[in-house]
Amino acid sequence: MQKLMDHNIIHHVCDEHLDYKDAKLLYRFRKDDGTFPLNKDVKVFMRGQSLYETLINAEDTFLKVREENAVKYQRTFLSCEMVDWLVQEGEAANRKEAVELCQTLLEHGIIQHVSGRHQFYDSDLLYQFRINFRRRRRLTELLNENSLRASSDSPDSPFCLRKLNPEQNSSSFLSVQPNKEIKLVSAVRRSSVTSLAGGANAYFNLSPSLGLLPAVECNPKSVLKRPITNEELLTPGAPYVKKTLTIVGDAVGWGFVVRGGQPCHIQAVDPGGPAAAAGMKVCQFVYSVNGIYVLHLDYQTISSLIMTGPRTLVMEVMEGIE
Repeated sequence: MQKLMDHNIIHHVCDEHLDYKDAKLLYRFRKDDGTFPLNKDVKVFMRGQSLYETLINAEDTFLKVREENAVKYQRTFLSCEMVDWLVQEGEAANRKEAVELCQTLLEHGIIQHVSGRHQFYDSDLLYQFRINFRRRRRLTELLNENSLRASSDSPDSPFCLRKLNPEQNSSSFLSVQPNKEIKLVSAVRRSSVTSLAGGANAYFNLSPSLGLLPAVECNPKSVLKRPITNEELLTPGAPYVKKTLTIVGDAVGWGFVVRGGQPCHIQAVDPGGPAAAAGMKVCQFVYSVNGIYVLHLDYQTISSLIMTGPRTLVMEVMEGIE
């Protein structure tokens, strides 16, 4: 119970006691009385998730597959439809407030114009939810897949939120569990792209008593069929095409894992995350990060560049031509 208090999950109703006591004192869950400390990013993420779930569960939902310029887009809506609905359902007091809400969702990577050309306007422009909240998966599920079985080659684990207290074990991280642990995200730079814990055989050493995640070895094998060199990628006429991806991180992060070195490759992509929505795929090679050429760097350095950069990530990747 003290650990729950330390993590601001429960508290004494009058906040007169910082320590949990075995006595006739009243305690409450902060979520129940609205005192749980959430930063702006998490509040926007949770608001977007709530709106998405309401819309997707509605019998006459206007979230549909639509086509524009011969391209089909998932989870789309006309902006005027969304504004009408927000006002009608009491989610916004008026159309101006509804537009401001949708613009905030767009800035946080929850929704986007289907071709990325416009901010949010009260018009007949076509937008879509970038995040399919129902497909956000937990780290434990990813680790149980055959493609991410444990091995002893790679020291880090995929899809984490932020590092724990520096006095604790350096390999302890919180897992991506949007329905529960999402509340624990802080203003610290997002780190779902990859953890930076060093050393072989890294483990998640979260306390079982917290019910977060049991200790599990998480060193996934490479998804590459064979090693690729920079010379192979850059040889004129090589069967690779360069693509530019613009990825707007959400409250969880960017949703992908980088591995290897010289060149680094994409090891895993969260299918419901921002990277997947931008077109990232496993086995792509990282050519540049925010304009910096990185083919000669290792994945720890690239991960650091990503996590210390802006929330909107611009990456050039090289993809094999099938």
